[in-house]
Amino acid sequence: MPRSLLRTTAACAVLLLTVAGCSSGAQEQPAEGDATASGQFPVTLEHAFGSTTVPEQPQRVVTVGFNDADFALAVGVQPVGVRENLGAYDYEQRPWAQEALSRGPAPQLLTGTEIPIEQVAALQPDLILGVYSFMNKATYDALSQIAPTVAQATEDGTNPASWDEQTRITGQATGRTAEAEQVIADTQATFDEARRTHPEFDGKTLKLGFYIQGTPYDMGTDDLRAQLFGGLGFEVRPDSQPLSLEEQGRLDADVLTVLGRPRAEAEADPVFRAVPAVEQGRVVYLGAFETEFAAALGYSSPLSLPYAVDDVAPKLAEAIAGNAPGN
Repeated sequence: MPRSLLRTTAACAVLLLTVAGCSSGAQEQPAEGDATASGQFPVTLEHAFGSTTVPEQPQRVVTVGFNDADFALAVGVQPVGVRENLGAYDYEQRPWAQEALSRGPAPQLLTGTEIPIEQVAALQPDLILGVYSFMNKATYDALSQIAPTVAQATEDGTNPASWDEQTRITGQATGRTAEAEQVIADTQATFDEARRTHPEFDGKTLKLGFYIQGTPYDMGTDDLRAQLFGGLGFEVRPDSQPLSLEEQGRLDADVLTVLGRPRAEAEADPVFRAVPAVEQGRVVYLGAFETEFAAALGYSSPLSLPYAVDDVAPKLAEAIAGNAPGN
């Protein structure tokens, strides 16, 4: 998946939606972290720009990735700073993060469309997490002068870490390995229960039609949002592809999901309406990007995934039966 498309889709589904526990302006900083580590230090982590060694359990963590704050919260770490995300979604009321956010004061917001190096430095972090950040080498080098920095797996952001891999990386970097493994087990149990409840999902093909300003994309598991559906047992393409409006027939599958395009608009499009899955009611309209479900799917974190699974699994079951839920 091209870097430009990855950044665009990440921006639409996360940057334009919400931020994990941020607040505008300076805030009282969270207390230093728990000194008890379930992991071992020093720990060395590999990433796109080489390797990073964290010498001891960090006490001041800054997250600069689009979803990294959720992962820190999931393993019990309250960041002192988080990357700005803009949009209409009311992040303070995000249902899946309320318990985690109640542990301490809100982190300071890092403002700007790019990672603000000076603001990060002012927070005096001892760990910077950017596992889903799309940072470039120059930004990584600058951040590494401030504190140990963990970047994404590949330079261009392709093949991002899956939710369980990102949880494990976060746990290793913060000294919360036991907590991370428990979080992974609990989240996987949600997927397992959904698959037991809906055995009809197994082996069915699914397409995620992702519409950005009217342009369709056939999203694959190289994007975090499509990985949720793979976790439910569906067969999902491995690579994301842009489509023209005339090519929407390529979205046909046992189940078609549509994100970023209202149902009325989609069904007014004769090319879309002619897709067999649409004609037969095997489609789920997931709504606009500012909805809670889209935000949960955009983060694809251990906090948000159970919420997203509980929301979408019944709708997928309806679609397999030909009932076209959604709006």
